[in-house]
Amino acid sequence: MANVVVTVADRPYTMQCPDGEEDHLRELAQLLDTEVARIKQSVGSIGDIRLLVMSGLMVADRLSEAIQKIETLEDQVQSLREAKNVAQTQLKTLETNLTTHLDRAAVRLEGLAKKMAE
Repeated sequence: MANVVVTVADRPYTMQCPDGEEDHLRELAQLLDTEVARIKQSVGSIGDIRLLVMSGLMVADRLSEAIQKIETLEDQVQSLREAKNVAQTQLKTLETNLTTHLDRAAVRLEGLAKKMAE
């Protein structure tokens, strides 16, 4: 485990994370710190705990919205896959019908050609 010092609301916090995840932890702390600064600018000084809770809730809200968008996109992808499968089935049916009609036309043409040759 690696130790990483992150700063949120102008205060350093020593955190542990798996080796190799240090930069990711710093990015997450920066995200939270940015939200803290935004809320602090908006509502002023309201105490560190309340500020961090509000910031955490704002980040959680953004996460919730992102999850909903992902779920919507996954539903759309599934619908597109199903539509693709239907279209492929229809294409196969059309190809089969076309082949059948072309075969019949070829037989007729051959018959006509034989009659004309006689």
